[in-house]
This record gives sequence, C-alpha cells and structure tokens, in this order.
Amino acid sequence: MNNVLVLQCSPHVGGVSDSVANLFTKGMAEAGIEARTVALRDYAYSPCTGCGGCSRPPHKCILASRPLPGQNDACAQMDQAEEIFQMINEAQLVMISSPIYFYFLPAHFKALIDRTQRFWMLQGGEDRVPLPLSRAKPVLVAMTAGRRRGNLLFSGSLLSLKYFLAPLGAAVRETRLLRGLESIKDLHERPAVMAALHAWGHDWGHRLATKNASYELTQPLPDDAAKS
Repeated sequence: MNNVLVLQCSPHVGGVSDSVANLFTKGMAEAGIEARTVALRDYAYSPCTGCGGCSRPPHKCILASRPLPGQNDACAQMDQAEEIFQMINEAQLVMISSPIYFYFLPAHFKALIDRTQRFWMLQGGEDRVPLPLSRAKPVLVAMTAGRRRGNLLFSGSLLSLKYFLAPLGAAVRETRLLRGLESIKDLHERPAVMAALHAWGHDWGHRLATKNASYELTQPLPDDAAKS
C-alpha cells in the first residue's frame, strides 16, 4: 500500500500554500493514489528549549511526555510533535508545502524542525553518517512567496529542510519554488503554474502506482515560477 503524506505548513487556512498542496493531491488522486493531508496548525507542540536532555541516552525529548504549557489538569493537551514524526517515518513519500515569511519558514514549522534535535543526538550528532540520496526517503517541497525578487529567497529554508530531514532518513528530491504569490488570486491568474502543480502530483502518483522509478516528469513549471 502506498503511504503518501502531504504536510501543509502554513498557519493560514486555505492560503496559497494550502492550495498548492491541494493541486498536488488532486493530481495524485487522478493517478490512483490517495494522499493523507496533515496541517501542522492542527497539531500542538512546544518549541525546543535547548535543555540538552536529548543529548544523553535514551535521547528522548522531555517535552514529548508533557502537557502543553498552562495545561496541567486531567484533560490537558499533550505535546503532539512525536505524532508528526511518526507519520513522516511511516510515509513512503512526503510532500511539504510551505509559505515563506521574511525569507524563512513559518514559526510553527520551525518549532517542529528544532524538535528533531533528539534524532540528531540519537544518531551521533556531528559524527553521524548520512544516508546516500538513493536510500533516503524522497521528499517533495513546494514553497510560495509573495516577494518577486531575491536571489536567496528560498535558500535558507532549503538548507534548513536538508538538515531537518537528514536525521529522519529523508532528503529533498524535487522542489517547486513559486514567487509573486501573495494571494489565491495571484495563483489563479497563473493557470500554467496550477496545471504544472496538478501534473506534478499526477506524475508522482503514476510513479507510485506503476512502481516505475524511471518515470519522467512531463510538465515542468514555467521558467518564471521555478526560478529561485
């Protein structure tokens, strides 16, 4: 069974990056693959405090077993970061769709990234041996930005994602970096981009449905959308 996880990383419901994810999943569904869409904003977890607790065996995060701050009664909401890590671990393919805020990822997504510190420590920290790309779980990344210019608009976020995914046994395989999309209206005014995102999902769905690893993408994004 194919297990595809689509992570919506925006705090804004129904925004541009959500729409990008939806176009991808619709294309994938038409190829016969149903993806599971998970919005990070629906999960509550605390940011890493840098306490160093995970540096010692068994390299667990103390936040994972605690109620969220301010909730101490029997019905308190527990930290859910580990639930997301478990979904990533179980997925065959992960697609991440995120907006860019001030040249970086949204705060709630960054908080999740910081919580992977325990996985780094579990694998030996700076001394860990990374998986070769051919063995890493494939991750597809779509990023949307309202800004139209900036040579480094996506660079910092992509570098952060590289080291976020590495201790999870995953790596960025393909990206779609979209500029000038401040609103849904901007996206709708670029039908070629919408069609290409739909085709991206369809093509990956076809790969999974046919188990054809050499299947080539047929509709790349237009040049003005793909530039980083």
